[in-house]
Formats: sequence, C-alpha cells, structure tokens
Amino acid sequence: MHPGAGMRSPGIDGVSTAAGTRAGRVIAFANQKGGVGKTTTTITLGACLAELGYRVLVADMDPQGGCGIGLGIEPSTLDLSIYNLLLDRNCVAADVLQKTSIPNLDLLPSNIDLAAAELLLVQEVAREHSLRRVLTPLTLDYNFILIDCPPSLGLLTINGLSAAEGVIIPLECEYYALRGMALLLDSIERVTELLNPKLVIDGILPTMYDGRTLHGREVLARVKEAFGDKVFEVIIRKTIRFAEAPVAGEPIVHYAPGSPGAAAYRELAQEVIARVASRQTAGS
Repeated sequence: MHPGAGMRSPGIDGVSTAAGTRAGRVIAFANQKGGVGKTTTTITLGACLAELGYRVLVADMDPQGGCGIGLGIEPSTLDLSIYNLLLDRNCVAADVLQKTSIPNLDLLPSNIDLAAAELLLVQEVAREHSLRRVLTPLTLDYNFILIDCPPSLGLLTINGLSAAEGVIIPLECEYYALRGMALLLDSIERVTELLNPKLVIDGILPTMYDGRTLHGREVLARVKEAFGDKVFEVIIRKTIRFAEAPVAGEPIVHYAPGSPGAAAYRELAQEVIARVASRQTAGS
C-alpha cells in the first residue's frame, strides 16, 4: 500500500460523504509558459487525492494530450475526446470518460483534435462557458475536478478558468517564468471580473526548484516576497523521476512511490485539502 493510501482526510464534503450534496471543487491549472510542470501537477495531485479516497476527474484541455499519456492512455487511439463534448451537444460525458488504472481517478482525455476547437468555439454562443456546460453536471459525481489548461492564454484556457472555482499556478523557479506572472494574473483578474466572479487563486506552486543554484534560491525568495501566503508551503524540486514517469504511463506516486517527488505531491494534496476546506467553511 502506498503511503497515505486508504486514509481519508477530513474537511471536504462530497459525493462519498454522509452529506452527499456538496458539489465537487473544480480547479484549473494554468500558466501560459510551457514546461513548468502543469500536466505533471494535474495528474499527480489527482492521483494523490484519489489515493486518499476522493473521487477525482481530470479534464485535459491541452491538445497535446499529456494527461492521457501520463495516465497510460494513448491520445491517438481515442475515437472521442473532450473536443467532442465541447462542440457536439449530442455527445455526453459517459461516451468520452476513460477509467484509469488508478482507483477513484477518471479522465476526460484530449488529443490533437482539440487544437481546432480554439477556432470553432469562436462561432459558439457563450463560447467561454462551453467547458462549464460540460463539467457542471459532473460536479455531483466527483469530489475534485482538475482541469489541465494548455500553455497559452487563448480560448481553451479561458474556458478552463471560466469553469473553475479555483486556479493553481505551477511556477517554474526561473526568472523568465516569474516575469510572465504579471500577464497571467492579469488574465485571471479579467476572467474573474467578466466571466467567473467565483474564481480565486487556490495557490502558486513553485516547481522545478534546484536549491543548489543561487538563481533558484533567489527566484524562490522573490516569489514568496511577491505573493506571500498564496505560495504553497510545499516546493516541487527537480528530479529525473518526473521525466521517467510519463514513459511508464504512471504518475510519480505510482511509478516511484517512495521518491522525494512523490512525497512532495502527497504534501501538496494535504495542503490543497486544507485550503479548500477553509474556504468552504467560510462559505466562499
């Protein structure tokens, strides 16, 4: 049994609790810069929450289909994907939903077809809310719905942010990544003002941290100084295990369950649960 498996953390009502009436929390993972650990964070956090007994759905809004690859599902073999859900109202989630090898963790996969959705959605009424339409009925079936947004600030990411209650920003501990934060935060603010007033930043996650370099330490210090308590306590450090895990089609918590990377994401899961629980208690 993996560390933490079978342990249920308190504080989140959902479909498997006695209350059974509170919709699951929808969290988008966004950063317009690629290669910051966004997909890794989405599927690994999802696996950690599933390990704790929560029902988790990952919605892949990236045409590269990285979530499927990381969970052992080849995007090129799919007959239907989240693209069909967004653009065909006769298509239902049950047609697209993929069970993964991880108990409690399901996937709405994507593939390269989704690249065309950016253009086709422009013609749709309420185009920014297409993903919300898809996910809203599913929030009663899952405790958490995690949306992996593409590395851009286009219409697919706007859909992810419009459908979410919270956004987690994986931020590479590197200078150019930090400089791009102003543009990302401005986009999140505009979505909050114009499309989704419930959207809040659930946290900023330092990723790819290398404490052996002065640059890494300086960037982390700047992030903490600039964003204060929005920054998660846990820090995701660089490790070759993160590159190896997708090749095996498994999140790192299954591929290398005893690794420091797996331990860090389990800590992140506990921190996310604590932050979400405190917001729900406050009625936000």
